[in-house]
Amino acid sequence: MNTDQQQLTSIDSVTLEVDDPEASARFYDGAFGLGERLRLRPSDASTSGFRGFTMSLIVGQPTDVVHLFDAAVAAGATVLKPAEKSLWGFGGVVQAPDGTIWQMASEAKKDTGPATHRIENVVLLIGADDVSASKRFYSERGLSVAKSIGGYVDFAMPGSPIGFGLYKRRALAKTVGVSADGAGSHRVEINGNAAAFVDPDGFAWAPTP
Repeated sequence: MNTDQQQLTSIDSVTLEVDDPEASARFYDGAFGLGERLRLRPSDASTSGFRGFTMSLIVGQPTDVVHLFDAAVAAGATVLKPAEKSLWGFGGVVQAPDGTIWQMASEAKKDTGPATHRIENVVLLIGADDVSASKRFYSERGLSVAKSIGGYVDFAMPGSPIGFGLYKRRALAKTVGVSADGAGSHRVEINGNAAAFVDPDGFAWAPTP
């Protein structure tokens, strides 16, 4: 573990770099209502194809998935995968007008009550070219591994407003229904409780504003 710098233990927010912050704010307020966990700033940095990350909204039951999914589509999102039952639960995938890919998911396959807008967890998934190398990189910065299976790593971040994990880039792209090809800016900055750094896949981290 690297003891020469403050250890990373929390992600307080994610800053999306968007063409039109006002339009994006209207979309996210109408679709998800994530408050201070999501920040926006203007950018015209060149980007194309898959940006190498996804945001996941974890909810309690299928009807909550549908509720968020429909709200996102009504606000202008593009459907990448319809909300439906799968082997692991229930989920759907959309792409926001700014290009960010959002997964909505529940481990439950049956509803236990009426639909709500309650989001239990927000999770950032980075598609790593070399998961083992990225796992070592983040472990050296203080993160503990909660689960590591094949090309997937989930880091233990108790109390963090946003969870964090790694997935093989091509596998992550396949999961959300897009090509793994992409170039240019990731169009995202991750805001945590440690000093600024850039990871092996070019994702920039910065102290929480």
